[in-house]
Amino acid sequence: MNGPSAALFADGRLHLQHGPIDLLIEAWGARAEVDAAYRQAVLRFDDILEVLVQELALLRTPLGEATPLLRGPVAKRMLAACWPYRASYITPMAAVAGSVADEILQAMCAGRSLERAYVNNGGDIALHLAQGSALTLGVVNNVANPAIDATVALDASMPVRGLATSGWRGRSQSLGIADAVTVFAADAAAADAAATMIANAIDVEHPAIVRAPARGLRTDSDLGDLLVTVAVGALPASARADALARGCAQAKALQQQGLIYAAYLALQDEVRAILPAAGFTQQAARRTSG
Repeated sequence: MNGPSAALFADGRLHLQHGPIDLLIEAWGARAEVDAAYRQAVLRFDDILEVLVQELALLRTPLGEATPLLRGPVAKRMLAACWPYRASYITPMAAVAGSVADEILQAMCAGRSLERAYVNNGGDIALHLAQGSALTLGVVNNVANPAIDATVALDASMPVRGLATSGWRGRSQSLGIADAVTVFAADAAAADAAATMIANAIDVEHPAIVRAPARGLRTDSDLGDLLVTVAVGALPASARADALARGCAQAKALQQQGLIYAAYLALQDEVRAILPAAGFTQQAARRTSG
């Protein structure tokens, strides 16, 4: 495997890549502050993957009541994000992308004065918003057809500094049938773990759904022999409604526990939005509140 690489795009974004980790980073502020933040991100990225690999066996082990003895800072972020779900089947790998994004964002913002910044790790995004700043983000229902299906306006007054998306169409395996579940939370790691759980909950039994053992599709899968979704044919309205209702129930429960701020659920041509009481603007061509 080649070592970590860094490249600055013409539009001002920074690209960091090492093995499966692929980050797009952007910051706003005084030029000197942005340049320094980018240097700090590159420096911190240097051993991210190497340290994670050292603890990979533990990170792929399902959580139980005993706390695993993890040492790396990213591994500890993964554990903290997944710990609330230990009564269900979950491994710390459910929060790996968001945890990496959080770690790099923290490093690049340390000691810097930035207006806004984000670290995008394959759609799992850590955010920095200085007081008075805001960002508008696009939500994609289907990664196979990457059109912007909704936009979400976030400002610094909201308790949202991370978002993540999970579903059977994404790069991670899923026990459910959601095209995509996008979660907004206090940080990207928390959003990542919660999106996994909500996407798993969006499920129903139907002949149009094809499943296979996770390990048979990917030998290093942390889901072992659990059946994961590999295809979802056209579903009747009743099946879509049942599956989405289960996802909404899970999302609302997590919202009530303070684990997430909001969620956006998509299955074929239907979406549901679990919104907070106030302070959140979401626009979509097709939306039904859950």
